[in-house]
Amino acid sequence: MSNPPAQPSPGEPTPPRHLVVMGVSGSGKSTLAAALAADLGLPMAEADEFHPPENIAKMAAQTPLTDEDRWPWLESLRDWMSTQAATGSVITCSALRRSYRDVLRTAAGRVVFLHVDVEIPRLNTRLAHRSGHFMPPALLESQLSTLEALEPGEDGVVLANDTTVENLLESARAWLRSNASASDSIDEQNPS
Repeated sequence: MSNPPAQPSPGEPTPPRHLVVMGVSGSGKSTLAAALAADLGLPMAEADEFHPPENIAKMAAQTPLTDEDRWPWLESLRDWMSTQAATGSVITCSALRRSYRDVLRTAAGRVVFLHVDVEIPRLNTRLAHRSGHFMPPALLESQLSTLEALEPGEDGVVLANDTTVENLLESARAWLRSNASASDSIDEQNPS
């Protein structure tokens, strides 16, 4: 899915953009987000760091979060992105439902979603070998059942993470280059 936004008029400055790297736990969001933040020279935030202790305790106990748990968390992410409106930002966030993305989309500046998609067997393997994270593998099924694909009209793309990190990063760069409003810094640092 790729829905490019209206292009700015010639000579008009490119609006600030926020790249929300989304997907279920273990999909590779953090790896892609860190690489894009470095490429673009943008501040980066991990959505996990915005969860209040109550949410972390619930997830660690293998209890899925409710929407009531998520709204304040999503609003804090949106507010952080808005504080970065002068430059834009890169943020990781599961952003599983359209309604959650709608909250993030209200940040000041353009919000673009990069959905990192991984096949379920590969996700299971990754989560089984991951340590030191409060999100247990048992909650993957809950995330997968909650996940709503990007819809027409949402500014974003689905990126398959089925080979290497380098291929995933190049797919993201190529998509960003193809969307003029988001590509200025990418083109300068990674010319084709």
